[in-house]
Amino acid sequence: MVVKHALALALAGAVLVGAADDAAAKGCLKGAAVGAVAGHVAGHHAIAGAAAGCIIGHHMAKQKQRAQAEERQRQQAAPQPHQPSPQPRQPATSAAPAAADEV
Repeated sequence: MVVKHALALALAGAVLVGAADDAAAKGCLKGAAVGAVAGHVAGHHAIAGAAAGCIIGHHMAKQKQRAQAEERQRQQAAPQPHQPSPQPRQPATSAAPAAADEV
């Protein structure tokens, strides 16, 4: 019975990883690793922890990816501020007024 559950969880994880894109797959793998450790510490439930961690990691990775896509769309949709062209520098003038020649 335990082997059937482990096999089913492994198959479900493989389906999630295979159907997901790169970011979600990384989220699943990271979540599964953390969940396995937490499940093991919580009472030798590493497989259940890995499955739950995979699901949560997958969900969080998709949220992060969606937020990044929305931010890119906002940046592209926002009008870019017009940069004025640099004006040529004028020659510096002396601060002292020119003295009139008195003869």
